[in-house]
Amino acid sequence: MTMLTTQITTSRLQLRVLNPEDAPLLQAYLIKNRLHLAVWEPVRDDSFFTLEQCRQRLISSCLNIEAGQSLALAVFLQNSPQLIGTCNFSNIVRGVFQACHLGYAIDAEAEGKGYMLEAVQAGIQHMFQQQGLHRIMANHVPENIRSAALLQRLDFAREGLAKSYLKINGVWRDHVLNSLVNVDDTGG
Repeated sequence: MTMLTTQITTSRLQLRVLNPEDAPLLQAYLIKNRLHLAVWEPVRDDSFFTLEQCRQRLISSCLNIEAGQSLALAVFLQNSPQLIGTCNFSNIVRGVFQACHLGYAIDAEAEGKGYMLEAVQAGIQHMFQQQGLHRIMANHVPENIRSAALLQRLDFAREGLAKSYLKINGVWRDHVLNSLVNVDDTGG
């Protein structure tokens, strides 16, 4: 596997792909934020947080990126080695769809500082301009007010409510469906 080097720089942040040797960074982030993120994620057993499982997920992630199926970005403050969030574009479909799903998470201590907005804006710009996507979809549980507000600030349109959509924290949950269309894509 080749080392992936996709990097996006903003005024305060550096977004980059994590390679398998970055497993300790991912593990530290996940352990630190285990309780903080649990309410928004599937149930995770202890093995999910092991260094080896983190390394295996990064190997899989890099293979999916190489295959053009996803782009998983880690978010860092500029000039800092500490991972403060993730911004992932998954389920990339080409052909007549040219779309993907967006997922994101932020360290508990980094919430409320505008980092997630800055990171996701940069990621979306990359996916529209460099990857040529037409549509990005993002979904959230109805009570996730922070996520709803973020998507609204990014001009995502609410498209509906999917009943019993994902099993989050051990329970099948409804999700608000949102999307953003690339207004610069004229379809030519």
